[in-house]
Amino acid sequence: MTAEPVFIDFAVRHASTIDTYPAEILARLEADAAVIIARYPSPRSALLPLLHLVQSEEGYISPSGIGFCAEQLGLTPAEVTAVSTFYSMYRRRETGDYLVGVCTNTLCAVMGGDEILADLSEYLGVGPGGTTADGTITLEHIECNAACDYAPVVMVNWEFFDNQTPRSGRDLVDALRSGEQVTPTRGAPLCTFRETARILAGFTDTRPGASDAALPGDATLAGLRIARELDMQAPSVNASGDAAGPDDQQAAAETTADKPAPAPDATAPPRSGSPETTPHGEGV
Repeated sequence: MTAEPVFIDFAVRHASTIDTYPAEILARLEADAAVIIARYPSPRSALLPLLHLVQSEEGYISPSGIGFCAEQLGLTPAEVTAVSTFYSMYRRRETGDYLVGVCTNTLCAVMGGDEILADLSEYLGVGPGGTTADGTITLEHIECNAACDYAPVVMVNWEFFDNQTPRSGRDLVDALRSGEQVTPTRGAPLCTFRETARILAGFTDTRPGASDAALPGDATLAGLRIARELDMQAPSVNASGDAAGPDDQQAAAETTADKPAPAPDATAPPRSGSPETTPHGEGV
């Protein structure tokens, strides 16, 4: 039997030619790009903020955005695409006004993250990665929101909503779809996904309270509070800058003992398809 080639499409398939923006949009983006590029000694260092800039225009990294960044920085479209597909914050598909990401990593999952994601998917009628018909909500599964002390956590346009439940998740998306002003657990009032992308590109965040320092909550400080109650302290630092404890010298001696390295294994690995690698002697 002749094996057939297998092709896997990992992203949206676009036209082979690179699109360009209309003249009025292009002029505006070029002015913004000049401000961003001027901040860096090497123009190509501006690629990440430029990707946020073009994402603020269409809600995702479009072929037009790829071509624009390549032209501005003297890169090839392939080089820009390689970067834009590496980072999950750069979207490959059109995104709604609010990107609702539910963490289902270990702790959030244990605390109910999986249930929240499943409930929102059923409630909104879209699976993870889908966008509601009105273009308001894009639902996403997020691997980790880096907020385990407030699990389970939902993020909307990268802002935290802590200690969520399926009920509070539904209330949240209802408020977003009805146009209410929603304020995260920590951070300034929400703006749209495209507005968020422009802020991430490095332009001024004009939301009330956007520059206020966020203070840690009780859950974040619990470990520090316990350490102080028990009078726990970090080990002192020696002259070399390393932490020094009473058993450090003995531990160092044990780990650096003069022991010969193990000899290489003389046994050759089994061949693929041999009885050693094929269960029950079956063929491949």
